[in-house]
Formats: sequence, C-alpha cells, structure tokens
Amino acid sequence: MKIYEHMAKEIFARYNIPVPQGEIATSPEEARQAASKLGGPVTLKAQVLVGGRGKAGGIKFADDPEEACQLAEELFALKIKDLPVKTLLVEEKLAIEEELYLGLTIDRSAKKPVLMLSTEGGVDIEEVAAETPDKIISSHLEPGQKFELYQARELISRLDIPSSLLNKLSQLLSNLYRLYQEKDAQIAEINPLALTTEGLCAADAKLVIDEDALFRQKEFKAEGDELPYVELEGTVGCIVNGAGLAMSTMDTLLHLGGEPANFLDIGGGASAEVMARALSKVSGHPGVRSIFINILGGITRCDEVARGILQSIEEVEVPVVVRLRGTNEEEGSKLLRENNLEVEKSMTAATEKAIAAAKEWE
Repeated sequence: MKIYEHMAKEIFARYNIPVPQGEIATSPEEARQAASKLGGPVTLKAQVLVGGRGKAGGIKFADDPEEACQLAEELFALKIKDLPVKTLLVEEKLAIEEELYLGLTIDRSAKKPVLMLSTEGGVDIEEVAAETPDKIISSHLEPGQKFELYQARELISRLDIPSSLLNKLSQLLSNLYRLYQEKDAQIAEINPLALTTEGLCAADAKLVIDEDALFRQKEFKAEGDELPYVELEGTVGCIVNGAGLAMSTMDTLLHLGGEPANFLDIGGGASAEVMARALSKVSGHPGVRSIFINILGGITRCDEVARGILQSIEEVEVPVVVRLRGTNEEEGSKLLRENNLEVEKSMTAATEKAIAAAKEWE
C-alpha cells in the first residue's frame, strides 16, 4: 500500500526525522492560506501515488501567497499519468546546499532488507545504480534484528560528507530503520535528504506498507479494505473482477499450460485505489513471473482499472498482461497504451501472452 507524501512525512516526524513545515490544500484558496501561514517562499507539491511527478510539472515554487494561489490553480488542473491532482502539499521552500539519498527496501533475491545510501540525492536512484554504481553504498540487514548506531556510523563514514554530519546522520538512519521495521514497510525512502544551513531535512518521503501486515497497522487500514486473496504455487499472478471470471481465468490458464499463482477478486465497481492495491499485493508474491489482469467491465469501469494499474506499475518488476472488455473499455485501453502497456480483447490471446511472459521471465 502506497502512502501519500504528506502522510509519510507525518509518520517520519513521529520518528524524529526532520521534515519541512507544511500544510495540506484542496483548493487554490487553501493554498493561499497555507502559504500565508508558513510565510516566505513555498513549494507546492501534487499528491499523487505515481512517480515522475516533478518531470510532469507536479512541483512548483511560489514566492508569496498570491503566486501560490495562481500556481495551485495550474496544479489542480493537471493530470499526472492520467491521475487528477486533488490535494497539494504546501510547505516551506528549503535552501538546499547538498542532496543525499537514503532508502530501505526488500532484496527479494537475498530475502533481506537492503539499506542504500548515496551522495547523489534528488535524481532517480536507478539511473545512479546503472551509470555510477560506485556512488551507492548498500548493506543487507538481518530481518528482525536491531540496527545499532555503530553500524550506521560505519556505513555513513564511507560517504563523502563532512565529519560534522556523522552523528546526526547516523541517528537519522537509525530512526528510519526503526520506522521501516515498526510500520512493516516494503519501502522507506528519503530522496532527497536535504542538507540546509539549519541541518538535515527530508525534502521528500516515500513509504510503502506491506499489505499482508495491515492487520498490525491499523492507521492505514480502512473498513472493507480486505481483498479476497488466496496464494497458490504457480507463476502467473491473477487479478480479476468477479469470482466466476476468476475461476474461469484459472481454468483457462491450466488448460493452456500455465499455473495460477493466486486467486484475487477485486469485485464489482472496483476503484483505481483497489486496483492499485491488488497489483501491489500480487506483485509481492515471490513466485510470480508475470501478472494477468482480466477485467470484464459492467459496474467496474475499465478507465478506473487503468488508472489503478498506472498508480502501481512502477513497483512491478515482472511483465503485466491486461485484458479489458466492457464499460469505458476504449478509454482504459487508450490510457494503458499511452503508457506502453499492451491490452488484449481476447481472453485466450491474453492468457497465452501471460504464460509466455512468465516462461521468458524465468
């Protein structure tokens, strides 16, 4: 389950991780009021659950409340990867001197959390890893074990940073790992961690919670949050609307030589958020080698399904095959194709593609 930036920052602050002062705005007038309350230049950040927000124009800077109001109007009219902007985070503009990267995630091959640090903050960490891997320091951690301050100091001492930051950054890193463990996170990331004249500050915050641990994380769990899900031993993950279609999908997979990795029914009338959660859940299955999304839209709108797929697709490592038929089919298919995802109409063709993709991935 992805968490909005403003929610993630509230949690970070509870763990003594410094964050900018900020206010939520759901209208241009609220953005004006927030900027007036904060005083001085502000940053306006669209709250959407997809990456690439900055490149899509979802972050703007204002020098005063009037400009904040004007820019907020532009942001509320914006769509980022076809998702409308409904909420803004208005926060103090930081005077950044340097940018660092801190992140924790799961290394599935090692079956352990991995901690990553870099002096190359503020850019896509994947690009840094591909082009200048020597600038990333990584370390696997033992699940369930406490992360000691001396371990943090040893890692941070390998970064090219002033020695005066060693203790503060070590404590911050220790706090981030404690948050990661206690909140059952799959990802806890600060990019960038800003070095300002006043010290360290999490300019951005990313938090993804393990959905299978939501029974422990009540603050993230809403009523009716459960999805009918049964984990199986195959390699093709299945996301389907309706139990009958789900069973038919699994039968078709078996008939054509594939094996389902799960049963998951998102139900009728599923929203984009439900679709996004379903995709995140299925992609977390360690045996999944491809994902087959089979939607027959009646009450369920295919364009809503497409938006949900786009919310979580960046987190998915395996190939995704989509079949859309029914309500708003053309709109949904267009959204996916514009984002380089293939869409099939034939259930047989889509099933065969999902099976072939799983075999190729292996």
